[in-house]
Amino acid sequence: MLKYTQLSDEISERIEDDRRNNSLPQFAFNEEKAIRRDMSKDKANIIRTPFIRDIDKIMHCPFYNRYADKTQVLSFYKNDDISRRALHVQLVSRIARTIGKALNLNLDLIEAIALGHDIGHTPFGHAGEDFLDELYCEHTGRRFSHNIHSVRVLDGIFSYNITLQTLNGIAAHDGEMELCKYHPKALEDFADFDNQIEACYIDKSNVRRLLIPSTLEGCVMRISDIIAYLGKDRQDADRAKLIHTKAFDDSAIGIHNAQIINNLIVNIVENSYAKPYIMMDEEHFEALKKAKADNYSLIYKQEAVGEAYDIVKPMMGELYNKLLSDLENGKKSSPIFTHHIDYVNEAHYKRTIPYEETEPNQIVVDFIASMTDDYFVDLYAYLFPKSTKKILYKGYFE
Repeated sequence: MLKYTQLSDEISERIEDDRRNNSLPQFAFNEEKAIRRDMSKDKANIIRTPFIRDIDKIMHCPFYNRYADKTQVLSFYKNDDISRRALHVQLVSRIARTIGKALNLNLDLIEAIALGHDIGHTPFGHAGEDFLDELYCEHTGRRFSHNIHSVRVLDGIFSYNITLQTLNGIAAHDGEMELCKYHPKALEDFADFDNQIEACYIDKSNVRRLLIPSTLEGCVMRISDIIAYLGKDRQDADRAKLIHTKAFDDSAIGIHNAQIINNLIVNIVENSYAKPYIMMDEEHFEALKKAKADNYSLIYKQEAVGEAYDIVKPMMGELYNKLLSDLENGKKSSPIFTHHIDYVNEAHYKRTIPYEETEPNQIVVDFIASMTDDYFVDLYAYLFPKSTKKILYKGYFE
């Protein structure tokens, strides 16, 4: 029988009483303290409050549409029931907003972080991210991380004047590092934030060492990212007939996606209400870690999941070198100009220097990271029509 836990009567009654008596906990970020690079612009009003403005900017970013064809884990399946990043960011937002509502946090800040957190992600999931990181480091000594690049998309490629609180939450969302308790760490200004981001380009270990959410909303988003993919990846693997969900061990959080979401949300609210931190109990934390480890061993490391990436890696290397050559040689007919530089410039956001004067490797990285899976495949075929390298997808009727 499926097990769904519920809030204790004590916490349920306390929340109801606090709502009734207008005495809810006051740990939400005060949006009057939101900081932008240019405080003379994007001023809030009654309708468009600071983080609603951030949400609008993120959703209207030219790269936001591309979430729809960026895969999560299972990249080589023609199956409309397998998750893409467009769904993932919505699930993260929904889970985080559910927790945030119960804890009386700022739901607009949560949504802004959630919708923007993966906008810098590469095609072909974390494998694609690793390949691009290797190429960028080989050419420049600098490192690529999708969360840092999400900040670059919203704060560099497109200078949106996003708030520091939203950008920090996006940068610090690391969904691969689970904690039992999340304490926010204050961030004073953009100078400190910019130093942290630059340190992550120099040394990738700084992503986990330096980047800590500065708000409780950012902490909620961070754990919600894990909750959103933990059970959904199992559901996707089951639908792809890679492994049945029943193969996973049962625990305090359950086996199935709906159980995992419900039981972790309940436990987090139970242990975090009216507290200046986000926490789950030890039993649920250990179950979360075990479930994540099981996903790695039973899904992510399956040969059927990873074998096609052996083709993607050399393809990305050839694309990188070709695009860099075209850029450095000023080949204006190349897609790096017609499909990327021109496209970015059409967005007409003012920059300190013209976008095309950006360091060439950075422009190539910007372009590749922005690609959807299908665009990557088609661009490779366009630039290398005689190549024998091809990605074979598992079709609908196989």
